Amino acid sequence: MSSPLVTTQWLQDNLNNERLVLIDASMATIIGKDPIVYERPMWIPGSRQIDLEGVLCDTGSSQTHAFPTEEQVTEEAQRLGIATKSLIVLYDNQGIYSAPRAWWIFRSMGVKHVFVLDGGLPQWLAEKREVVSTITETTAKPGNFVANFDHSRVRNSTYVLQHLDDSWVTVVDARARSRFLAQVPEPRPGVRSGHIPHSHNLPFTEVLEGHCFKPVSKLKAIFVTLAPPLHSSSEPQLVFSCGSGITACILLLAAELAGYHQLSLYDGSWANWGSDESLPVA
Repeated sequence: MSSPLVTTQWLQDNLNNERLVLIDASMATIIGKDPIVYERPMWIPGSRQIDLEGVLCDTGSSQTHAFPTEEQVTEEAQRLGIATKSLIVLYDNQGIYSAPRAWWIFRSMGVKHVFVLDGGLPQWLAEKREVVSTITETTAKPGNFVANFDHSRVRNSTYVLQHLDDSWVTVVDARARSRFLAQVPEPRPGVRSGHIPHSHNLPFTEVLEGHCFKPVSKLKAIFVTLAPPLHSSSEPQLVFSCGSGITACILLLAAELAGYHQLSLYDGSWANWGSDESLPVA
């Protein structure tokens, strides 16, 4: 499969595929959109669950939602039964919100076959597909996957600062426009308002349509205005930022759908940049 997305119909047809590892990557805290609230817990049959804010977050770092270590990802992947040939499908209960974050973690750590369910649980429910009220206990044989971190997929503030004036590097901020323009205070104490100089604002909601991503043609039209091709033999590098590195991954996935390949996440994002007084703010 060439797309990083799978459809609900594809998942329905593959629920009994022995290679499938289906993972709920939902988060408790939702920022930037009105959260979907459920009267009772529910999951797609066969789901396992990961904790993006605890288990798959480097809690030894001072950064908010710091990218996990190789050791953390290896341990969690093996617990989930992930092997080299596994097909990992991730979803969340907001449609498209935190699943792309899990997707980028696994991709950055060397997982080859990892996908996001377009529309997530809300789309699954809208199509009246079966759900269950209990999560699957992981009793599968431990997987043999070992993480191998590609550091070019995750950047820090030093890298962003060094390339602020480079025409071939474009920083894209997924926060709401009111936060980008410092019209409202930041939700995290001690974080300045504003944005990274020369960065572009693309609120993550603008790449979504209903519970799903917009069609590829619309995504291409969005991204070509932000980062037009440099020349035939090269393409711009896109560095994605947001509040703390979660919703930036929605734009990362959208950019890949639009045909871009030189993509990276600014780890820590505005929570890191905005709290460091030595870094410039626009």
